[in-house]
Amino acid sequence: MAAGVALARMHRQVRLGRWGVWVALACGPLALAAAALPSPAAPAAAAPAPSSSTVRTPAAANPSGYAELYLAAWLRSASNDETSAQARLAQALAPSVPLPRPEGAQPVLERAVAVRSAQREGGQWSVTVAAQYADFSVRYFAVPIVAGADGGSFAVTGAPGQVAGPTTAKTPESAYGVSLPTKGVLAATVADFLRAYLTGLGQVDRYLAPGVQLAALSGTSYTDLQVDEAAAVEEAASAETVPADGTRVRVRVQITARDKAGAWPLAYELTLTARAGRWEVSTFATASVAGGGGRS
Repeated sequence: MAAGVALARMHRQVRLGRWGVWVALACGPLALAAAALPSPAAPAAAAPAPSSSTVRTPAAANPSGYAELYLAAWLRSASNDETSAQARLAQALAPSVPLPRPEGAQPVLERAVAVRSAQREGGQWSVTVAAQYADFSVRYFAVPIVAGADGGSFAVTGAPGQVAGPTTAKTPESAYGVSLPTKGVLAATVADFLRAYLTGLGQVDRYLAPGVQLAALSGTSYTDLQVDEAAAVEEAASAETVPADGTRVRVRVQITARDKAGAWPLAYELTLTARAGRWEVSTFATASVAGGGGRS
């Protein structure tokens, strides 16, 4: 009987083991199918509010042009003729500012040009405008202006004040201290290039480095030019022969270009690169550094 009880227990354990295997096999695909089903959509996370450090306000534009427009209208207007176009414009731009009261003929204003602007706190600006008259005299006026928070609106806050004009700044010492030999290859290349560029006689492309493009000059009638002064920054420019390929020199040249109307002093800055026994123009611009250099 003991053996029979043990055998029956073993049979029950085998049956339970079989059921467990079947349950596991059944649950496996079910679990896999459940994993494949889309889960309920999670609530969308709210977009983070922009922090104060990322919110940017438009930068205030420089009101120099606005000041030019106002001062020109103000100087050309008169309180005894408030219906004139200039008076109405001045009053529209600054309603609270009184108009001038000229006695006799007003000086003829040629133009008004802003020469300096200074930004202050709270959107305040002070723009210095030069007024040039027909008799070649020049007066300077400071125009107070406030800029709106949007960066594109302005208002004149008070009457202009006559001030002293800007002084002449000291010219910095030129970096072009190496004279070009008069009969050197570099000086000849520069002269031939500028002659082709300004007069249209000759091909400009032949003097340009590979990949460099230069738009043709239009609206000129120069017939010839002469080089008055030519100097470079690098010592390699002083050699009468072309150095090794890849050598670069920066040159400033002062020329006199001639046409039917007369002679015109012009200045240019060029960078030339040596390649295959010749100099080629790799950059070209108007001169920005005055003074210095040796005469060719």
